[in-house]
Amino acid sequence: MKIAFISLGCSKNLINTEQMMALCRAAGHQVSGDPEGADVAVLNTCGFIDAAKSEAIEHIIALGELKGEGKLGKLLVCGCLSQRYREDILSDLPEVDGLMGTGSYDDIVSVVEEMAKGQFPQRFGDISATSEEGERLITGAQYTAFLKIAEGCDNFCAFCIIPYLRGRYRSRSMDSVLSEAKALADSGVKELILIAQDIGPYGRDLYGERRLPQLLEELCKLPFRWIRLHYLYPDHFDEELVKVIAAQPKIVKYLDIPLQHCADHLLKAMNRWGTEASLTALLKDLRKKIPGLVLRTSLICGLPGETEEDFEALCRFVTETGIERAGVFQYSREEGTRAADMPGQVPEEVAQQRVERLVELQSAVLDRYNESRLGSVMEVLCEGYDPQMGCYAGRTYADSVEVDGRVFFTAAGLVPAGEFVNVRITGAEDGDLTGEIEE
Repeated sequence: MKIAFISLGCSKNLINTEQMMALCRAAGHQVSGDPEGADVAVLNTCGFIDAAKSEAIEHIIALGELKGEGKLGKLLVCGCLSQRYREDILSDLPEVDGLMGTGSYDDIVSVVEEMAKGQFPQRFGDISATSEEGERLITGAQYTAFLKIAEGCDNFCAFCIIPYLRGRYRSRSMDSVLSEAKALADSGVKELILIAQDIGPYGRDLYGERRLPQLLEELCKLPFRWIRLHYLYPDHFDEELVKVIAAQPKIVKYLDIPLQHCADHLLKAMNRWGTEASLTALLKDLRKKIPGLVLRTSLICGLPGETEEDFEALCRFVTETGIERAGVFQYSREEGTRAADMPGQVPEEVAQQRVERLVELQSAVLDRYNESRLGSVMEVLCEGYDPQMGCYAGRTYADSVEVDGRVFFTAAGLVPAGEFVNVRITGAEDGDLTGEIEE
């Protein structure tokens, strides 16, 4: 069969898609990313917040239209949306021919083969017992790859549905992680991005203690140029981990630390770690011990109980800590979470206004950082020629893939995608940098 895979949502979801693709290919099926003409389209969905749900439903409807035109055989919907809204999909989306939850990715081959026989499979295995092992069919650039070291989450933040969709936190064995990392390095990957819902607790469930520092030291022995860390929650920074990050040159001095807010009472109500004072002290300490550190975080405006004073405090916090990069989100009231029933729900229009203001304020922080780079020479990972800009494009250590800015630079000769070059920064505009290659 020809099986088309479409992956929505986060990089962790993408890895599950790549694993399903590898399983189908090993079973003798043809895999692609184009649903037109496919026997089965597999849509791996996100169901985290309203925007993700809407995107998934739009894809289901569009794929249903392809089916109606005779350009697609069957449609399998899997992932977080299926896990969360199984009954709703069955009753409201007749386009769907099969369902699979987040605990059943390994069943992909038998599921699509049942669909080919006219059956309507529904597989919903134990979400806390899934395996993250196995071959992947890398779909992105061959020089950058994500490596998932754990699945699930034990934090149970009041606003978040993830533990109910992905199960409890479970680390992969260090041998398994290192084996996959070696295979990625051997295939030519130069930038390795470690991911999990929270990489900080890695190993605690398997070894009785956190083993992230030891894992990082082993990964640094492999021939990667950059090792990037996503995501490190603020309660997992101990002296050993900070020392490893600071000392290992392959670990880029860029940390994505989801903070969500700084108001003490909101952090407590959301089951988050720390206070404004402790978070401020942590970021100050990290900058002191890790020279050149660039910080990224995620922030939520409109959490239940957020007052105007709380929001003003968040604005000051972002400015005073100088967080260079931030994803700013409007609170999404999700059924099944504790926050959905909390008092003090903020009107959507107020939350949206706060998002807009905080984005503008944080953009000014980013602009100041970019201006500080003018005249410097920075190492850039070239991602290829951008015909629209008429020059090459790439990223510095301070720019993670898809979420941050880019560097647009000129060069006298050919610069292959995946090559590291030195670029003298000559300009900054709209969050991006411009420059010229330093021969």
